[in-house]
Amino acid sequence: MTSNNKSSVSQSNASRIQSSQARSGSDMSSGSFTARAQSAAARNENTELTANGATKQGNTLSSSSKPSSKK
Repeated sequence: MTSNNKSSVSQSNASRIQSSQARSGSDMSSGSFTARAQSAAARNENTELTANGATKQGNTLSSSSKPSSKK
């Protein structure tokens, strides 16, 4: 019996994977496990941000809500 319980890869998980793979001299190319983990972490972060109503613009994170107009 297989489990369908999948857990998301976070940026910190991907960083640990990358560090471990680099220390052991493993493949670090674009098709490697490390690259796939980093890609999944970025995709998960983007999915979470858009689900929470925030968008990434350049190097900053901004809320998608409109600023209040005070007079």
